[in-house]
Amino acid sequence: MPALNYPSHSPIRTQTISVALAHIRQRIAGLTDSPGLDAQVLLAFVCKKDRTWILAHPEYELNPEEILIMAEALARIYAGVPLPYVIGEWEFYQLLFKVTPSVLIPRPETELLVETAIRWLQENPHCNQVAEVGTGSGCIAISIASHVPHARITAIDISPEAVAVAERNAALHQVCDQIEFRENDLLTNIPGPFHLICANLPYIPSAALRCLPVYLQEPTLALDGGDDGLKVIGRLLEQSAQKLAKGGLALFEIEAGHPQEAKALAAQYFPQANISTKLDLAGRHRLLIIELP
Repeated sequence: MPALNYPSHSPIRTQTISVALAHIRQRIAGLTDSPGLDAQVLLAFVCKKDRTWILAHPEYELNPEEILIMAEALARIYAGVPLPYVIGEWEFYQLLFKVTPSVLIPRPETELLVETAIRWLQENPHCNQVAEVGTGSGCIAISIASHVPHARITAIDISPEAVAVAERNAALHQVCDQIEFRENDLLTNIPGPFHLICANLPYIPSAALRCLPVYLQEPTLALDGGDDGLKVIGRLLEQSAQKLAKGGLALFEIEAGHPQEAKALAAQYFPQANISTKLDLAGRHRLLIIELP
């Protein structure tokens, strides 16, 4: 690991936000696809401000404590800790969520599922019973609840640590009255029916996962989808066939390379449904959509 500019035993040098941003960008350039944005996020964490303030005050001089916090954060990033875990929070759907290594880091591609769910619920105000399976940080359920006041959501995760994080985030965003969190294995013994079932379950094929940088950085339980990436999704599809209400909607985030396999699997359990996929902003098949007549 390259030596940091400001180890704790060295004299602290004066540094402005402008200089610090350039320093951080240079340090993390090979570790992220968005070094400029991540530098702003990290410095906002260091200074306990938002990114807008950081950009508006380039001449602000960091104090010695802030410089040390920055150095320690960069050391953790170099050690392989993802930035969201370093700062303990991450933005998703214009909301800020607490995250720990017990939960998957919210990603922009999952906003497609949230947008689709919110639009459908708003267009169908008589539909309010929602199940969100594999809630993790709670970002999907909480984002839906924040935009759809009539939604009543059962948010489920098999990990008690994840449920604890999700409950904390629900309290922060003041939607606890709309969401019931359950520690459970998918929809097993969860009574239905639900108007909407949505899930971002593990969908990366096991062999492919082991070749990705995210492997061992984030919880494998939330990433490993088995040999074909559809093992856990297949279990939930089978359960959903008995729990999805007539005229209901199911939304599953999927691995972009297997849309036909995902649709074929869904058709086994929903032969009468309209089944399609939706492209994300990168033009990849990201969302499996099941619409019951």
